[in-house]
This record gives sequence, structure tokens and C-alpha cells, in this order.
Amino acid sequence: MHFMLVYNLQPDYLERRGEFRDEHLGMAWDAQKRGDIVLAGVLKEPVDTAILVFKGDSKDAAEEFARTDPYVLNGLVKSWSVREWATVVGDLATSPVHPAKT
Repeated sequence: MHFMLVYNLQPDYLERRGEFRDEHLGMAWDAQKRGDIVLAGVLKEPVDTAILVFKGDSKDAAEEFARTDPYVLNGLVKSWSVREWATVVGDLATSPVHPAKT
């Protein structure tokens, strides 16, 4: 299953992230190496949301990441949520669905 960890960022996120960025990125790359994170990054223009896509049997890894992320702990993130994402198209889809043949 895929899970999306969605961060709603503070307006001053870009100005403040430098102090915590190495620790945050280290955590993210470690999670990717473990197979927990598939893809992660910030949405641009405006930079107000970040999305981290996790893969696993439950949302536990995504929630634990958020609870320990220095961006969250130091107030760069206004709020966060984890949602299961039903991926149906693409090489990485966990539940591929193809059109019916007629």
C-alpha cells in the first residue's frame, strides 16, 4: 500500500528550514534506503505543502516519520496528515488496474 504524508507548511518555511534541513534530509534518505519512502518533496509556487509517499503494510512508518521530523518538532509544519493512496496506474502501483478488453 502507498501512504501520503502531507505537510502544510508555515509561511516562513523557506527562511527557517536551513537549520534543520540536513537532519530532515538524512531521515528521509534513511527511510528511502529502508524502502519506506518512495518519493518526497515540496510543492512549488507557492511553497506551502510537502508530500512524502511511503510504501508499506500500514501508515505507521509515515506517522513515526512525522512525529520525529525536525521540521515538525521545530514548528516549520503547521499540520500534517497521513492518507492511504490507492495507486492503480504505473510501474510502482500497488493495485494495478488495467482497462477491460472489449
